[in-house]
Order: sequence, then C-alpha cells, then structure tokens
Amino acid sequence: MGDVLVVGGGILGLATAREAVQAGHRVTVLEKEARWAAHQTGHNSNVVHAGLYYAPGSVKARMSVAGNRSIAAYAREHGVPFDQCGKLVVATAESELPALHELARRAEANGVPARLIGQAEAREHEPEVACVAALRVSSTGIIDFPAVCAAMVAELTEAGADLRLSTPVLGIRPGRGGGVEVATGSGVLRATALVNCAGLHSDRVARLAGVVPRARIVPFRGEYYELRPERAGLVRGLIYPVPDATLPFLGVHLTRMLDGSVHAGPNAVLALKREGYRWRDASLRDLTETATFPGTWALARRYAYPTGVDEVLRSLSRRRFAASLAKLVPAVGEDDIVRAGSGVRAQALLPDGSLVQDFLIETAPNQVHVLNAPSPAATCALEIGKHIAARL
Repeated sequence: MGDVLVVGGGILGLATAREAVQAGHRVTVLEKEARWAAHQTGHNSNVVHAGLYYAPGSVKARMSVAGNRSIAAYAREHGVPFDQCGKLVVATAESELPALHELARRAEANGVPARLIGQAEAREHEPEVACVAALRVSSTGIIDFPAVCAAMVAELTEAGADLRLSTPVLGIRPGRGGGVEVATGSGVLRATALVNCAGLHSDRVARLAGVVPRARIVPFRGEYYELRPERAGLVRGLIYPVPDATLPFLGVHLTRMLDGSVHAGPNAVLALKREGYRWRDASLRDLTETATFPGTWALARRYAYPTGVDEVLRSLSRRRFAASLAKLVPAVGEDDIVRAGSGVRAQALLPDGSLVQDFLIETAPNQVHVLNAPSPAATCALEIGKHIAARL
C-alpha cells in the first residue's frame, strides 16, 4: 500500500508501526537513541490507567478506557508482566470530597469500574492509608512498558519492518515524485508518508517537515523516590491523592511495582533540557527555546506561586517530599525514602500559556504529527496507533 516512515521508537511509534504493518504498509522506524523506549516510555511509573480523570467525551477518556483493555490483552497474549491490582484515590480532608465525587461521576460517565468507599473499607485495601473517603478503581494496573516495546519490536522484525536505531532525523522535505524524503546521517530515505512520534522533539520534527505546530513542547521533569525495602510493606498497591483539576499532573502518589518495590512520586518541575533527568542536565538551546516562548511566561504568571515554588522546594528537599507522602500514608518518614530516578514529560504548551490537556495530532500532505501525547499515552498506545494508521 505504500512506504511509511515512523520517527520515534517509543511505545507510540512502535505501536503505530505495528498497526501500519498490519494494514499492509512497508514500514521503517527511525530512533535516534541506541535502544528502544529510551525516554518517556522507559522513565514512567508503568501504570495502566483506567480513564477516570478525563473529561467525558474527550479523546483521552475514550482512548484510555479502550487502551486499558487492549494493553492488558496484549500483555497477556505476549507474556508481558502485568498486574491488574486496582488503586485507591483518597480524600485526606473533608474539603477534597467534592472533587472526589466529581471523579466518581467522571468514572461512571467514562465507563470506568469505580466506586466510592468509606475509611474503613479503604483500610481493608491499604491498612496504613489516611483518608476520610476513597474511590476504588479496579481496572488500574501495573505493567512493564519497555517489555511491551520489546514484544512489538519482535513482531515488527518478524513482519519485515526496517528498524533503525542510532538514526536521528536531520531534515525532511517533500519528495520529488510525491511523498517525503528524510535525511539521516546514513543517507536519504523516501516514503509515501511520514508519522512523527518523536515525543520530546515532536515539535522540532514537525518544523523540519515545514509544519508550524500550534503548540511548543516544554519539558517537565518528574522525580521519584522509593520506599526502603524494609518499609515497602506500608503500601499494598496504588495510592493516589485527589488531583488538582486545573493541572495535568496527578500529584505525588505511591505505586507498588511488579518487583515489589514501592515508588513514590513524581513531582513536576521545569526541566532545563528536553532530556534533562537531573538539575545539572542543561541545554542552552533548550533553555533559550523555553525562555523565548511567550507561553512559558504566561504559564509562570499563572502557576509560579505557590504551585511552582512548592514543586521546586519539594524537588530539593527529601523532608518535603516525605511530608507529601505522609499525607497519604502517615507512617512514611524522611528516612524511609531514597531517590529512584526521574522522567521528563513532553508537555505541549500554547502561546497563551494554556497546557494542552488532550492528545494533539496535526496533519500535512503525506504527514501525521503527534504533538501532544503525555500520560496516559502509554496506556492508550495501541488505540492511538490504530487511529494514526487509519489516518494514513
């Protein structure tokens, strides 16, 4: 049916390539790193989301519910580790009850299996939790997303796809006879269509292709701690706070991983580099782009104080981070947590400072650009892949 070139070897790029192969296309995948799932896919909390947070009728809501089912089925079919353990969203004060009830309403509207429970029943699930009420969400799970990617790479290899690691895209132009031409360090590739799933660099790839995206990627780093092994018994599953509805981040939470360890986080601070996993990781180019974008300053005026200041202080202070966790599980103290890495979220930001809340996909002749696909994109990867393949 044609040659499709996918830029980006994270879970979304690989899922799109898989769907394109199944539709009969010849597929090439370009990944600039030396391994698959090197960035957002390999640095997240590995949670399979249920779909309760998102506005009823939104693309995120529909795809999350469908993706929850399809990624679980894929894991079982391909032997990928998966545990549908469920989670608790807990209200720790009476003032949070209206927001908790709104989450329950959204869950019902979105078809998510969830129910409100009282303090006593919440403690049957999590004996150490502190709450006045909770929402029990049974379809949330934990998975190994890099293992999902490995399974898809095996499928693509068997199907004859051309998979190229260590191959950054240097330029994109219209093909002389139609389609697109993509310059790489090893030569020029020609394809009928281009799919941009470059995540943290998706807006840059779009501009290389001559597309002026409506949004700019602004990187936010999420830092994790984990409970010391001897304290991991404080948490049985997943414990989340009631989130701030005005922000796309879900707040610091506790997650029991497949190996039995318990991760805590993430917070959300502006990263100084698009792949800046530590404070000392900085890029003059990335900082300049962020600082000269009007949306950054509009966002800062809206959220710098107290939200932004609190996040930075929590990033710098283990005591503050532990105090956030203690609101959920009072037994957690500063000495119970140790640092456990971080991830960077590719958040699309509009010039007026608005955070793009839903998935953002733009098209041009022979091109599809995925310009905003943050959490729960990994959960929805198979569904987004189907959507993009259909647009080809």
